[in-house]
Amino acid sequence: MRRLVMAFAALPLLAAAALADSDPGADFQKADKALNSTFRQVQSRLSDDSGGKARLVKAQRAWIAFRDAECTFQSSGEDGGSAAPLVVASCKAELTTQRTKQLKAYLNCQEGDLACPVPAQ
Repeated sequence: MRRLVMAFAALPLLAAAALADSDPGADFQKADKALNSTFRQVQSRLSDDSGGKARLVKAQRAWIAFRDAECTFQSSGEDGGSAAPLVVASCKAELTTQRTKQLKAYLNCQEGDLACPVPAQ
């Protein structure tokens, strides 16, 4: 019985150690840096298409608003709690990584793909 009590007492320490290994803020910064780099590559491919470039910027601004609102919603279970910023940062890192994958796909479209707004290189 004593071992069981000690095991349960150690759970919060193990959880804290697991969180310490992963820094959601740093993960988000890394994901955001990759997103910005990929966004610039897409923008560069659209350099001869001012309308396409404007649509890209408009879509990106709308996506950022969505990401921020979605992450605020996801963290609402922790409103006012100390975990809320961690939930937001983790959410932003995940969604930003997904967006980077979307933008990278535009850079690798098949020739003749009419659903691809970014010309081949």
